[in-house]
Parts: sequence; C-alpha cells; structure tokens
Amino acid sequence: MTAGLKARLRALVGETGLVDTAADVAGYRGDLALTTQGEIVCIVRPRTAAETAAVVRACAEAGIAMVPRGGGTGLAGGAAPPSDRPAVVVSFERMRAIRSIDPVGDIMIVEAGCTLHDAREAAAAADRLIGLDHGGLSSQIGGNLSTNAGGNNVLRYGMAREQVLGLEAVLADGEVLSQLAPLRKNNAGYDLKQLLLGAEGTLGLITAAALKLRPRPAVRVTACLGLATLDAVLTLFTRARAGFGEAVTAFELIPRAGLDLHFSHIGSRREPFPTETPWAVLIEADSASPHFDLAGAMEAFSSSAIEDGIAQDGTIAASEAQRQALWTIREGIALAMIETPGSLKNDVAVPVPAIGTFVVRSAAAVAALAPGCRPVPFGHVGDGNIHFNVLPPEGMPAAAFKARWADLTQAIETVALGLGGTVSAEHGIGAIKRAALRRMRSTAELDAMRRLKAAFDPQGLLNPGKIL
Repeated sequence: MTAGLKARLRALVGETGLVDTAADVAGYRGDLALTTQGEIVCIVRPRTAAETAAVVRACAEAGIAMVPRGGGTGLAGGAAPPSDRPAVVVSFERMRAIRSIDPVGDIMIVEAGCTLHDAREAAAAADRLIGLDHGGLSSQIGGNLSTNAGGNNVLRYGMAREQVLGLEAVLADGEVLSQLAPLRKNNAGYDLKQLLLGAEGTLGLITAAALKLRPRPAVRVTACLGLATLDAVLTLFTRARAGFGEAVTAFELIPRAGLDLHFSHIGSRREPFPTETPWAVLIEADSASPHFDLAGAMEAFSSSAIEDGIAQDGTIAASEAQRQALWTIREGIALAMIETPGSLKNDVAVPVPAIGTFVVRSAAAVAALAPGCRPVPFGHVGDGNIHFNVLPPEGMPAAAFKARWADLTQAIETVALGLGGTVSAEHGIGAIKRAALRRMRSTAELDAMRRLKAAFDPQGLLNPGKIL
C-alpha cells in the first residue's frame, strides 16, 4: 500500500519533490525537543497549495497519517512523526515565496515555507516591520503560525496569531481554504483562521498567510540595567511602561547564572557593564516617528533608576553594533541552554505581578528534587513568560539529570498553575506536553477540543498524537 502511495505522491510533486532514502529521511524525524523512529513512508515537498491539496487527498484515501514540518526548530515535539503508525512528512521547504507586499494597505502575503528571517528582511526592504521576532530566524512562517509563536516583542505586538489577517490552508479532505483577502475588518461568519492558528497542523495544513505590516521604526533605544533583586525588576518594568508607554517593545530578564552560562559557552567574558549584579534586564523601545526623543527618554529613565537605587549599573547602546551585542547576550543564553547536555528547558507563563513569586518558589521546588541543580530563569517579563530552565548539578552526567526531567518539569508547572499560569506560553503542546495540558484544561475544554478535532479531521490523519 505504501509503495503505491509513494508512486502516486512522486507523480504529484515530481522526482525532486519526494525524498525517501534513509539518509535523507533521518533529518526529518523531529525537532529540537523530540525525535522518533516511527515509519516514515517518505518526505513530500509540494510547491503549491494545489500540490499540497493533492498530497492530502492521496494520503487520506490511503489512510496514511501526515506530519506537517516547518524549519524543525520547535521545542514541543510537534514535528515528530508518530511511533505507532506509518506517516508521510509534508515539508514546506519549497514553498518559500513572498507573493506580494502592499505598503499602502500594510499587508504581506507569504508562503508557509518562507523563513522568519526572509519575511522580516522583505518587510524591511519595503520600509516595514513584521511584529513577530524571536531567536529562531530559520523557523518557517507556517510553523510560527501553527504553534502561535511568541518572542521578544509580544509586549508591543502580540503573539503570532495577532500578526495574521488571513490564511490559506488545506483541510483534511484536500479542500483548499483560501481567506487571504487583505481586510482588517471582516465579521462574515466564523473566523476559521483563528482555529487553525496554534493548532499545530492537527486541523489543517497552513500553506500561506496574509501578515500585518507596520511602519519600520525610525528611532530605537536599547539599554541593559543591572539589578540587585527580583522585586526591582517589576518596579523597573512599571516605570518603563509609565515612561515609554506603548513604545516599549521588549523587557527581558537576564539572571547572573544565564550570563555565566553564555560567557562559558562562547569562551570569553564581556560584561554589559562594570558592576556584576544578580539580575539584569534588557529594555528596548522604538517609534516609527523620528520626532520622539527616545534617546533622551532612555537617558533620563536609566539615570533616575540608578539614582533611586532601583538599578545598580547599566549601559545604553550607542550604535547598532552595541545593540546587537546586548541582544547577543540575551539570545546567547537560549542557545547555550540548547547546546548544554542535560539542560532542562521550560516554557511556562504566569501573571506579570507573580513573576518574583514564581521564580522563588520554582527554585525551591527544583532544589528539593535535585540538590545542587542550577536554575536559569530568563525571558519575557512583559508577558510573564519566564523560561525557568535548569542546568544539572556540577559533575552530574547529562543522562542522570535527564532521568529527573519529568519530576522537575511537573514541579515547575505546578508552581505556575498555582499562580494562575500556563504550562505552555509560546512553544505549543506538541507531543511532549499532552499530559501537562490535561492538568491545566477542564474536562469540558478537552472534550470541546476533541469534538473540534473530529469535525475537522474525522480520520485522525493530521499530525496525530499532537496536543490531544
């Protein structure tokens, strides 16, 4: 059966559109969080929505599961093929086109395989900005939308779903749902795109999107301030919102443990400012108008924070190179965590006022389970998404610490849920957080999700084993 399906798919997408050698298939077995060894019939790489629809129809008629794949940079196992049945991996790597850019209506239509980097560069070339920005620039737009990705400037622009005006997607029966009309107001019936956004390919396969564009910033200021306490972080955040208003695009927490990890990982040490402090925050504000004196505002803001004892030291970027150096520190922590054997990554969020309590309680919880472990809580203060990552105790083998991951993760999630938080802020549920979802959502909510899944995908062939 699979041999016949493979031949049919090859005829649909062409010889170069199908990959089935063992060596090539190995690179499509998952993402940064999970890989599986389930049977992969082949990798299909359609070039158009019509080809994608034909692929879906062929797989549906054969009863073969489909796993949509973007850039493979996910952190929840959403791109991992199932282990209990054969599957076709649908990769969008050949659907990379930017179909159109409208700088008057401020809308850009891009295909699912377009990388976030390329989409942002194309917007910049049109003197525009896409609100979505995070360290995974090699990720694809389809994956970002399917997981409802977050990032560094959710505080200003919102999550991935808030960047979308319309979608093109292929449903489980092979029908193409095309809602790419550039309308900012459209109340004609159910908003079907919102069901597909964040659904991780379980309700339909996104092939293109109409994204909002915004004026490109004309002025931008970036500062890094060192703080003595966690309480000072929220005090400074409140001041920043009062002083800069909606111009604040990022407010990132950086712990001393994160700085030390980054410096160790790159093999050099360049502190952002002379004083070593337990905590630091990276603050950025921008405006599309050149008439606002954000530089003067940041000078006054930083000086008053130090004079009032809220901050102990700090620096303001005087050039784009200095700005990039500060952001390299922040993004370098995440990269070092990924590349450190045994490190535990987490993606919870709590109400912003509860951040301090969350960090303190989580630190106590993981210390009780793994004495000597090294918490590295960092991330997005503005939306409460603190990545409470944990390094193994010095000298503990990675495998030994991995054996404790489940208990440690559950302890951190318990603290977050107890404070009114969530088990997944920006990375999705995928395969690895299904049990956590059941801890968070009510029976009624889960039943509604199952009914929705059954309505959209009655055969259960779209990315099985994810979310539910």
